[in-house]
Amino acid sequence: MNRKLLIYLGFFAVLVAGFYFFLFRGTDSWKKKLSVISYVKPFRFTTQDGLPFTDRDMLGKVSVVEYFFTTCKGICPKMNNNMKTVYEAFKNEPDFMIVAYTCDPATDSAARLKVYADSMKIDTHKWTLLTGRKDSLYQLARSAYLLDDPKNNFEKIEDQFIHTQFFALVDKNGKVRGQVYDGLKAEELERLKRDIRSLLSEKGSGNFVNGIFTNNPK
Repeated sequence: MNRKLLIYLGFFAVLVAGFYFFLFRGTDSWKKKLSVISYVKPFRFTTQDGLPFTDRDMLGKVSVVEYFFTTCKGICPKMNNNMKTVYEAFKNEPDFMIVAYTCDPATDSAARLKVYADSMKIDTHKWTLLTGRKDSLYQLARSAYLLDDPKNNFEKIEDQFIHTQFFALVDKNGKVRGQVYDGLKAEELERLKRDIRSLLSEKGSGNFVNGIFTNNPK
């Protein structure tokens, strides 16, 4: 009787395993997913070419986000040298981009960002530099990308200055995933690259998770 019971249980287990295999075959549902820590909020800024860039332009892309400023002599050059290794690893991926926001828009005009991009010899379709209103830039850094303490928003905007070495990772649907990554640590850069590959393998839904956008207007 016990032998028969074991046979029946084994047969049932095979049936269940087969059911779930066919149910999730061809999907990402069986994979361990990177956690969702935040969401991209609607925004509109200006690129190094003087063109508008909004959150819609990130739809369908796996994006690495940073904040920097062109006159920085400290961590920014190190960050962007490290970011360039990420750029070189994924620049041929059609669904990948880097989005770099200035934290000093009073200095970093579109023209200045263009000069900076040219000096780095990057394809600005893959690595876009953005400027705009300081309060909007800082609000996004804190409320969406979690790259600075939100409590700093209570200070006068003219007294605020974000200076962070952290990167954020955004999936194809506008979810901020994984963690914030220290752009100065080699082990975290390697983790970032692994997580980018993971998100590139996921299918996009065609719309942002906040439901505002249903397709990419471009």
